[in-house]
Parts: sequence; C-alpha cells; structure tokens
Amino acid sequence: MQDLDELYQLILDRKNNPKEGSYTDYLFTKGLDKILKKVGEESTEVVVAAKNDSDDEFVYEVADLAYHVLVLMVDRGISVDQVKRELAEREGLMSKTKERRDIKDL
Repeated sequence: MQDLDELYQLILDRKNNPKEGSYTDYLFTKGLDKILKKVGEESTEVVVAAKNDSDDEFVYEVADLAYHVLVLMVDRGISVDQVKRELAEREGLMSKTKERRDIKDL
C-alpha cells in the first residue's frame, strides 16, 4: 500500500523525469491553471460525495483530491514535510481563526 509520502515522491519523480502519456505528465505539461482546475473540481466532488451514503464513493473522491493536491504541492515546490511541520505547530493550539477578535461577530 502506497502512503502519501511515497505518492509525493512518485509525482516529484514524474515531474523531473516525465513519462510521456502519463496523467501526471499531462498535468505538469498543461501547467498550474490546469492543476488548479482539477483541485477545484475534485474538491467539489468530495463535498458532493460526503452528502451521499456511499463510503466507497467518498473515499474514491478523497483519494482523487489528495492526488491532485500533491501534484499542486510538487508544482509549487512544497513538500509533505512542510505540511507536517505546519500541522505539528498547530497541534493542541487554538486555531488562528478562533483567536481573531471579530470571530464573535459572525
């Protein structure tokens, strides 16, 4: 079973060593706008799947979103470790949003 770190490394390798005909190569060739469009589409599909009763469909769509977000991260030069560090810094802390004074006015 492949984890997110391994998938990230595979995507990074595909960016650095394009494999003609691969979907990953297609996304990198089309560029940032195409990658962003796919992240947006997959985000919407996750929301729709979450409203349905099928766990299988939801998992499928989350996997698609995770893949496309990793492609975006590789394109932007952001590593999984950077995201892990950000999450670790938040652990046990109140969300930055909740610390804003104006949150009580919502």
